[in-house]
Amino acid sequence: MSLSDEAKERLADIVTLQPTKNKELQDRWGMESGSEVHQYLESELSDYYYRDDDSLIRATAEGVDLVDVEPSVPPEDEEGGVPDRIRVPRLHAQVLDVLAGPDERSESVVSVLQKLREGFDADPDVEAVRDALGSLRRKNVVEVEYRTVPTYRLAVEREAFEVEAMEA
Repeated sequence: MSLSDEAKERLADIVTLQPTKNKELQDRWGMESGSEVHQYLESELSDYYYRDDDSLIRATAEGVDLVDVEPSVPPEDEEGGVPDRIRVPRLHAQVLDVLAGPDERSESVVSVLQKLREGFDADPDVEAVRDALGSLRRKNVVEVEYRTVPTYRLAVEREAFEVEAMEA
């Protein structure tokens, strides 16, 4: 199956964001819905992606080989352990910088948003911060604690992994 330039770029997005969800790809690709993402995946990239046991989207080994990007989480770290290195969008890296540590009290999405506004002079919307926290949780570097609202903190010390911020 020969891929168009657009399909290769989108496959590269899957590789760099994996494990990911339809919503993350929908936002990245400017699509209207998660079903539009699903239709695209099935029609253009069916041989190069799969859904893991948690229904998260990942590139196949052949898909990774087709594009010239490194996976966000190295393959040896994908089985639930803490990765040594992750590649994430700049907002995600900023979230990691301000998020409570593993021994601190977990904090709400709004609390993280306020810290981002103060520390980085950034003004992302609440959904972008919530999505970033969810993505980081899937990469096993953030954990959630359910209180009145879901709250988050680092799963491990900041020094336990390296963060490479990608341009959006």
